[in-house]
Amino acid sequence: MPIPLSVLDLAPVSAGRTTSDALQESIALARHVESLGYGRIWVAEHHGAPGIASSAPAVLIAALAAATSRIRVGSGGVMLTNHPPLVVAEQFGTLEALHPGRIDLGVGRAAGTDQKTVALLRRGGYEEDFPAELALLRAFFRGPVQGLTAVPAQDNAPQLWLLGSSGYSAALAGQLGLPFAFAHHFAGQNTLAALEIYRSSFHPGLLEAPYVLICASVLIADGIEEARRLALPAALAFVRARQGKAAVLPTVEQAEAHAWSRQERAFVEQRLDSQVLGAPAQARSQLSRLLEDTKADELMVTTTAHAHADRLRSYARLAELGVPSPRGLALAPAA
Repeated sequence: MPIPLSVLDLAPVSAGRTTSDALQESIALARHVESLGYGRIWVAEHHGAPGIASSAPAVLIAALAAATSRIRVGSGGVMLTNHPPLVVAEQFGTLEALHPGRIDLGVGRAAGTDQKTVALLRRGGYEEDFPAELALLRAFFRGPVQGLTAVPAQDNAPQLWLLGSSGYSAALAGQLGLPFAFAHHFAGQNTLAALEIYRSSFHPGLLEAPYVLICASVLIADGIEEARRLALPAALAFVRARQGKAAVLPTVEQAEAHAWSRQERAFVEQRLDSQVLGAPAQARSQLSRLLEDTKADELMVTTTAHAHADRLRSYARLAELGVPSPRGLALAPAA
């Protein structure tokens, strides 16, 4: 049977477009993938990135959920280092109360930004203790904590996920019996080891059995050369971000005209080689191998291209593929 398909959207801001355009395109994408049968769409938290408009996941999730009717909507993720657990509980309790049974709360450990930004978000000093912060967040959904009820979080718990790109989060997700979403799209070298840690450390908790979602970077076009060409702007944007020169997503022409250094070219080639790129048949073959290797229960896809139409077309082609699942399991809703 086909594996459940989901989407991770970064709300990319393309050259010649505004952040308002990017957010409206996220709404249009949510409607599009819902019509194609995708099971969920998540948005990621980023700060200070000119090319990414999803700095406030809870606000964007509210807009996506209001614009759709069936698809699950959530965070991929909220970085708990950046926010007091009470605030996150109140935000996602509100979302779940507004859209019962449709909200996912994916939380991550990494700040995803610099320490100056973390200090501004937290408004003061903060010593990281992620397991304690996660435990406090979960407690707010169950009832009063130290005499305080997080309204409307109590009795309005979203589906909780732990996100990760390393063995640390994998082990914690397993120990707590949580569903685990792995960032294969940027940490593919860690995927198999992390999933082994998750499954071997799993104890029944929120779930009775392990559940793995992997996120892959996919762009389907008419052929491999066209797909790599359309993926080049995102690769250049990533290079610039690593160099401290973050900017909006360039056009294909701008990316092709860039004066690539030898190191940049090598990095980009390695990055493109780690993605699923090509015609539908090529993509299906690559994804089938990935799913066979990982035994994932769900496939989440992130597709970044300068032209919004190219993203929509890629998601439509993926939905038509019917990528087979090696397991065909379903995640039981759990609070």
